[in-house]
Amino acid sequence: MSKPFVVIPADFRAFDGNVWHAVPHQYVRAAVEGADVMPFLVPALETGNEPDAILDRVDGVLLSGSRTNVHPSYYKAEAREIDGPFDPGRDATVMPLIRRALERGIPLLAICRGIQELNVALGGTLASDIQEQPGIWDHRKPDVPELDIAYGIRQTVLVKEGSCLASVLGSGEVRVNSLHRQAISSAAPQLAIEALAEDGTVEAVSVIGAKAFAVGVQWHPEYWVGKDTPSNKLFAAFGDAVRAYAQSKTKVTA
Repeated sequence: MSKPFVVIPADFRAFDGNVWHAVPHQYVRAAVEGADVMPFLVPALETGNEPDAILDRVDGVLLSGSRTNVHPSYYKAEAREIDGPFDPGRDATVMPLIRRALERGIPLLAICRGIQELNVALGGTLASDIQEQPGIWDHRKPDVPELDIAYGIRQTVLVKEGSCLASVLGSGEVRVNSLHRQAISSAAPQLAIEALAEDGTVEAVSVIGAKAFAVGVQWHPEYWVGKDTPSNKLFAAFGDAVRAYAQSKTKVTA
């Protein structure tokens, strides 16, 4: 059996006067090396993408992190300049893609911006600049040029016993690299909170009643695939779910 495909929605970015549909290499590498799947990049179009046409051709969805944030209008909040930068093309691409993937039982792993997109797509809300809230730590990415330091594993999250994530990583304390200034405020009704930071920030969720693997994490397991055991386990579990879905399609058409 050939490797199954997963879709990674791109960001709409400007470089040197041109605009690009781009995905950070660390997610592509983690898909190939950690999940043993082949990534398929989808452009960030405000109009023109067809979720079912995309999902007909893939066996999983991987939502990457990004420097941009979900536009507050998607969770009925006023957009402030401080909440940006925004990416209308990615928002328009990802929101219907998430809902259809879940309806069709296609495995989904959502990382950083991805967990926030998952929450908003299902009716939840987000909080900006959480480091300004009483008792909340500064989760932002350190301002250093060395990526290994910026993405260093420095934070503890508490994985809930009996959760979907616990079946992959085990329950209790797990060390992660969580880098963000936005976070889930109110969780969507369809989401179960799987892990919390020690300050109470939501760090992982799963979709209640999902037909397949459907997990979101606020941290960055993709960066340390190949070197960090929890990161390896999470991508391996996603890859297993993707292969199981691909095999189920083969049986149906056989």
